Amino acid sequence: MTFATLAETPDRRLAYKAMETIERVAHVSVGRACGFCGLAIICFMVGFSYEPHLSARVGGMFSFIVTLVLVAKAFIAPRQPYKSTETWLMLSDEERPPPAVAQTVIGGVLRNVFLQYARFGAATTVVLMGAAVILGSMTA
Repeated sequence: MTFATLAETPDRRLAYKAMETIERVAHVSVGRACGFCGLAIICFMVGFSYEPHLSARVGGMFSFIVTLVLVAKAFIAPRQPYKSTETWLMLSDEERPPPAVAQTVIGGVLRNVFLQYARFGAATTVVLMGAAVILGSMTA
C-alpha cells in the first residue's frame, strides 16, 4: 500500500507505520552526520590529550558549535525543499508521502529529529565543559 492511499483507509496503524518509516530514515540521516561530527571532535580531543582540561574544553566548544548548527537546521527544516533532503532521497517511492503533504511531513519530522540530536549535543557540551572545569581546577 502506498502512502497516497493511507488517507483513504480507516486503519490508522498503516499511517503510523508510514510515519515511523519516515522518522527512522530521518534518524539515520541526521545520526550519521552527527556521528561524523563526533568522530572529528574526538580526533581533536585526542590531539589535545597532553592537556586533559584543554582537551575537554575543545571537545565542549566543538560540541556546542554542532548543537548550534543543529538548532539552526531545526528552524530551517520546515522551509527547506523536501526534495533536496537526504531523508526524501532515502525513502523508496512507496514510502514517500504525496507532494501535497510531503513538505509538511518531511519538514516536521526533520525539525523534531534535529532538535532531539541538539538536546544530545547540549548534554554532551555540559558534560565536557564540566569536565574541563574540574580538570582545570585540579591542575591549577
